[in-house]
Amino acid sequence: MEWGYAWSCLASPLDSQSDSHLNSHSKQPLAALALAALGIVYGDIGTSPLYALRECFHGPHAMTLTPDRVMGVLSLILWALIITISIKYMVFVLRADNRGEGGILALTALACPARLRDRRWLLFGVGIFGAALLYGDGIITPAISVLSAVEGLAIATPALGSFVVPVTVAILVVLFLQQRHGTGKIGAVFGPIILLWFTALGVLGVKGILANPSILAAINPVYAFDFFLAHGHEAFVAMGSVFLVATGGEALYADMGHFGKRPIRWAWFAVALPGLVLNYFGQGALLLSNAEAAANPFFLLAPNWAIIPLVVLATAATTIASQALISGVFSLTKQAIQLGLCPRLQIVHTSSREIGQIYLPQVNYALLLGTLYLVLTFKTSSNLAAAYGISVSATMVITTILAYLVARKVWKWSLPLAAAIFGFFFVIDFIFPFCEFDEDCARGLGPALDRSWHVALDDDVASGAQNLRSSNARKPTATA
Repeated sequence: MEWGYAWSCLASPLDSQSDSHLNSHSKQPLAALALAALGIVYGDIGTSPLYALRECFHGPHAMTLTPDRVMGVLSLILWALIITISIKYMVFVLRADNRGEGGILALTALACPARLRDRRWLLFGVGIFGAALLYGDGIITPAISVLSAVEGLAIATPALGSFVVPVTVAILVVLFLQQRHGTGKIGAVFGPIILLWFTALGVLGVKGILANPSILAAINPVYAFDFFLAHGHEAFVAMGSVFLVATGGEALYADMGHFGKRPIRWAWFAVALPGLVLNYFGQGALLLSNAEAAANPFFLLAPNWAIIPLVVLATAATTIASQALISGVFSLTKQAIQLGLCPRLQIVHTSSREIGQIYLPQVNYALLLGTLYLVLTFKTSSNLAAAYGISVSATMVITTILAYLVARKVWKWSLPLAAAIFGFFFVIDFIFPFCEFDEDCARGLGPALDRSWHVALDDDVASGAQNLRSSNARKPTATA
C-alpha cells in the first residue's frame, strides 16, 4: 500500500531509556530544562485563570451566583486539573512517546502500526481529525489568550477599551516574528517570566483565600457531586466552561519532544499546579464576598494599584501562552511530513543539542494570518471561548481513544485494566465537548475547524507518501 512505508517510519516505537533523542535532554540540567519547559509548555494552561471561572458566572451562559454554585464549580475545577492533567497526561499519556516525540500523530502511529492494515484506515482518519483540531487550537489559543489579558486595560481605565484589538494585533505580530529564534532561546527568556506569573497567581490566590478561608472546603469532591444533584442541567452546561481550566493539556503532550518528560512533569507539580489551584480558590473566595466581581474576578482580585502592572504581566504571560501551541504545531507538522501527510516544507533546526527544537517558516506565517483573522472577527475573548473549548475537548477525547489502543497493543495491558483506566478518562473527556454543543457553541465550531489542516486531505497526500518511499526515508530538509 502507498501508505505502508511512510507510516512505518514512525510506527516502530523505541524504548524511552535507550532512545538517543531522549537521552539528549540529559545534557542540560533538569532545573534549566524545567524552567524552559515552564515558559514554553505551561503558558497556555497557566493563563486560563484569566477567563475560565469568569465564563461560569458571567456572559451568555452564566449561572446565578450563589455560594453552593461557587463551591461546586471550584470543586469541579480542582478535580478536572487533578484527573485530566495530573493523572491522565502526566502519568499515562506522556508515557506514550514515539522516538521521543509526543502529540496526536505520534500517538496515532503507535496505536496503528503498519501491520494492522485492516484497521489502519479508521485510526488514520481519527488521528487526522485530531491533528486538524490541534491546528485549530494553535490558531485560537494565541487569539483568546492575548485578548483576555489586554482586556484588563478596560478594567483599569474604561477609556482604553477601544485599544484592546489593535494592541492585541501588534503583540501577536511580534510574537510570531520571534519564532525563528527557536524554542530553546525563547524558553530561556519566557521561563523566568512565567515563573513570575505563577508566583503572582499564587500570591493573589492566597490573598483571596485569607479573606475567606471557608472556600478551602471546596477541595472536598462532595461539593461537585452536590452541585450536580442540586443543579443538574445548569451544572452540566457549566462543565463546558470548567473545561477551560485544562485547555493546555494537549499542548504539553505535543511539546514533549522539545524538552522531555521529566522537566515537563517537574514544572507541573512544583510550580504550575500549586499556582493555578491557589488562584482559582482565591477568585472563588472573592466571588463569595462580592458577586459583582464575576465580571472579571481575576483582575478584581488584585488591589487597585496593582491592576496596571498585572495587565502588563498578564499580557506577557498570554503572549508566552501562545508559544505552547505554536511549538506543538511545528512538531505536529514535522511528524506529518515524516508520515507523508503533507508536502515537504523547510524545517529549521534551531538548536545544535536538542533535535526536537524546530521552526517551520511557512507554518508560522499561516498561523499568524489565521490568528489575526480570529482577533479581528471575534474581538473579545468571551466570543472565542466556545470555539476554544470545542477544539481542545474533542482532541482530548481522541487522545484517550488512541492511548487506550497503545496501552493494549504496545504496553500489553490486559483488557480489564486498560478499559477501566481509559474508559474512566473517556467518560470525563466526553462530557466536556458534549456540554459545549449548544446552539451558540456550535456556531463557534466553524473557526476551530475552518483553520484545520486542509493539507492533510488534499492531493499532495499521495505524492508526499510516494516521495518518502522513493527517497529511502530521508529526513525532511533541514537548515541548521
